[in-house]
Amino acid sequence: MPRGQGASQPCRSLKILAVDDDSLVRETLCAMLEDMGHVVVSAESGKHAILAFEATGSFDLMVTDFSMPGMTGAELSEALRRLKPDLPIVIATGYAEALSQTETASTRLAKPFSRASLAAAIEAAVTRLSPPAAPSPA
Repeated sequence: MPRGQGASQPCRSLKILAVDDDSLVRETLCAMLEDMGHVVVSAESGKHAILAFEATGSFDLMVTDFSMPGMTGAELSEALRRLKPDLPIVIATGYAEALSQTETASTRLAKPFSRASLAAAIEAAVTRLSPPAAPSPA
C-alpha cells in the first residue's frame, strides 16, 4: 500500500515537533512519525522545544510527553500556544491521572502507544483545530 494511504496513514505529510526527555522514547517516536511520512524535529525538553519552535518557525503539530523535568507537556503546550494559538498538540503520558489534568485543547495519548493509536491521535488533533468545511452550494 502506498505511503499516505490506509487507516493508520496520514493523508498528508506534517512537520512535527516531537518532545520527550527519554532519548529512547524520543528516537522511537521520531522513527514512527518519519515512517508515517512526516518531517520531524526532535527536542529533549520543553526549553529545547521552544528554541526549536522559535528558530524553525512553523510546525503543523507537536507531540509531547507530559511528565518532563523543568517543564511539563501541558506547560509547554501553553507556551507554544501563545506563539501559535491554533497549533494542534498531542500530549502522551503513562500516568492516567495526568491525562485528566491536561488542558482540553490538546489530544491525549496514553503510553505505551501503538503506531495506529499515534496516527489516530494525530488525526484527531489536526481535525480538532481545523476550520469546519464550508457548506456546499445548493
